Amino acid sequence: MDIMRIALTTALLAALAACSNDAQQQAKEAADKAAAATKQAADATADAAKKAADATANAAQQAGDTIKQIGNDATDATQQAADATGAAMEKAKDATANAAEVVRDTAKDVGHAVADGAKDVGHDVRDAAKDVKNAATGEEKDGDH
Repeated sequence: MDIMRIALTTALLAALAACSNDAQQQAKEAADKAAAATKQAADATADAAKKAADATANAAQQAGDTIKQIGNDATDATQQAADATGAAMEKAKDATANAAEVVRDTAKDVGHAVADGAKDVGHDVRDAAKDVKNAATGEEKDGDH
């Protein structure tokens, strides 16, 4: 803007030198009006640039705040998911331990039942063998054990 002002002023001064006193006065007034208009345009441009810079700074601040909030929300959600996963793993561990205990107890009970059943079968086989022997030798009757 300063170069334009200098060029304009120089041109006007050259015109002033070439004009008569009355013409020089009119040229000076025209130059003053042109200078004032140039100053107003420069002031308006500076004001618009300041407003644009302020608006840009405000938008950047809002964007930064929004990004920070999104980051905080993501961190909170991640922590909640981690907590829920930890709780689920703990429950799964407890359930596995309980299931193992139930399986162990059931296997123990089945083992006792099989052992008891085997004893009963062993007694029945022994008694049946005695009955067969006795029947063959004629010593005891069935059921006289």
